[in-house]
Amino acid sequence: IRGFVNVFFIVNNDIYTGKYNRNVLIGRIKVMASLSSVSLSTSSSEISIFPSTNRKLAVLPTAVRTFPGQTIKKTRTQMINVAHVQPPEVNKPHCSIRSTSFNVEGTGSTTSLDEEVKVDASGMEVSIKLPLFETPSSSTDAETDDSASLSVAVIGATGLLARTKIFPALFALYYSGHLPEKFGIFGYSRKNLTEDHLRAIIAPTLSCRIDHQENCEEKMDAFLKRIFYLNGGYDNREGMSNLNTLMEEGEGKFGANRIFYLSVPQEALIDVASSLAEKAQTQRGWNRVIIEKPFGLGLFSSHQLTNSLLSDFEEKQLYRIDHLLGRNTIENLAVLRFSNVVFMPLWNRSYIHNIQVTFSEELGMQTSARYPNGYGILGDVVHSHIFQTVALLAMEPPVTLDGEDIRYEKVKVLKSIRKLESSDVILGHYEADSGSNFKDKDNPIPTYFGAVLYVDNARWDGVPFLIKAGRGLKKNRVEIRIQFRRVPGNLYNKDGGHMQNLATNDLILRDVPDEAILVRINNKIPGLGMNLEASELNLLYKDKYNVEITDSYEQLLHDVIDGDNHLFMRSDEVEAAWNVLSPVLSELDNNNVTVERYNFGSKGPDKAGNLWAKHGVQWLDD
Repeated sequence: IRGFVNVFFIVNNDIYTGKYNRNVLIGRIKVMASLSSVSLSTSSSEISIFPSTNRKLAVLPTAVRTFPGQTIKKTRTQMINVAHVQPPEVNKPHCSIRSTSFNVEGTGSTTSLDEEVKVDASGMEVSIKLPLFETPSSSTDAETDDSASLSVAVIGATGLLARTKIFPALFALYYSGHLPEKFGIFGYSRKNLTEDHLRAIIAPTLSCRIDHQENCEEKMDAFLKRIFYLNGGYDNREGMSNLNTLMEEGEGKFGANRIFYLSVPQEALIDVASSLAEKAQTQRGWNRVIIEKPFGLGLFSSHQLTNSLLSDFEEKQLYRIDHLLGRNTIENLAVLRFSNVVFMPLWNRSYIHNIQVTFSEELGMQTSARYPNGYGILGDVVHSHIFQTVALLAMEPPVTLDGEDIRYEKVKVLKSIRKLESSDVILGHYEADSGSNFKDKDNPIPTYFGAVLYVDNARWDGVPFLIKAGRGLKKNRVEIRIQFRRVPGNLYNKDGGHMQNLATNDLILRDVPDEAILVRINNKIPGLGMNLEASELNLLYKDKYNVEITDSYEQLLHDVIDGDNHLFMRSDEVEAAWNVLSPVLSELDNNNVTVERYNFGSKGPDKAGNLWAKHGVQWLDD
């Protein structure tokens, strides 16, 4: 209910009126020799209180906040039984009222504060608190109405990421039924907006999937009504305290679990985290904090960030998010490895010749302001997405699929990566066109990273992991290619044989373009003679599954709600990844490494081909 509504109090045939303004409604009720119990019902525009013969106060869907002189103990139900009333005496200014239980009646689900208030002999002040969000209960059984509610605070709610990714992902979860029935979304930023203004900004970014269109507009309207807004500074503890108050008003007496999504600039991250840790955490549920990459601007700043975060939160509360890790292809790595016996015995140095990880985008990096440390794509893509992909490819089977077990195995891989030599790294910077804002001739920010990694353990000894990550390249391609060794003793390369060479067998997990799993094999061409060629067996997701692929932010937010952290980097993973990159970053800081130029829209630096050849590999998608 927004704005003002009239309220009519009818007690012992006496009528009193009041107004509701935003959160709190105040009226006056005359106290007689004994207090009459009253019932409260609601409609879309009016609240009425009228005499009741069953001595119950019904709350549908509002909640009583305070009565002067009265202590109300509310459980998970909605009907107040007035168990005992002591009428006021002439020589005593106050009386006490005890209310012991609530019993569900009707369809509302409400919350209230447990406060002690006072009643004087001349009258009683009534405050009625309407919760910011409520959902009809599916059951009238108090014992079953114990599902936890959820509050999501988006810090930096007016930024591009929040508008285009976070809010649409939350709506997708809401539409598909993956949010609790009782939830609220609380936007917080430095902009002075109204809630209606924020909702108007968000509304155009929401959409229903092609395969889920039923009641789309209705769902959007309902979702937008769950969004609330507060403006305040990032280092403002008073602002975070106000945010906490707003969230408590929505959650009611029983509280809610809370997620804080910190969509803020890197330089504001520590202040925001410290302020919300002190002022905005709930004591009546769990608190989880989502942090956007980059996770520090190098090893030293990463240490500072980690130490600051761990002084305010436990490691299990922190979710360092990289949206690229929420892609279905990444999830498929473990599934392919550990649920298919055909691959399990082959996943080692005896059968795999090399592994190629490609991240190629046609778009440029837009502006250098996004990369304040000058490391460009190394901090934006390589540190998190590329190294996490390598870790998932190379890790040993975890004890279970629990997030902590998987993260223990991943960090072992990262710590086993051989120190990078400058001779095994190619850095590049595309030549931008005249209209680009991303130009720096004196200190070019890397837009291309090519490298050969080696994991020094028994499983992967001698197997090169080839990395190509770049922007401003010829085509969009994100894929993992596992290239197996050649067949020993090639029967088709004998004297008088039919072929000189056989193609290698490859397993390809492609994310962009067109998500697919491909297996390259050699087969006979139909017809007379023994002519062979390489063919691909393909599982193309858009053909196999007639559904729209889940957005990565939707997947990762769902994981945060579930407490599944296996796709989020732990502190020791962050440190281990920066340790791998530190030699390259040091050379870059000291201008001891050449950043090669390449044309926008090309394959990247020409010298990259020499690097692959040095390790006996031809990059097959070039």
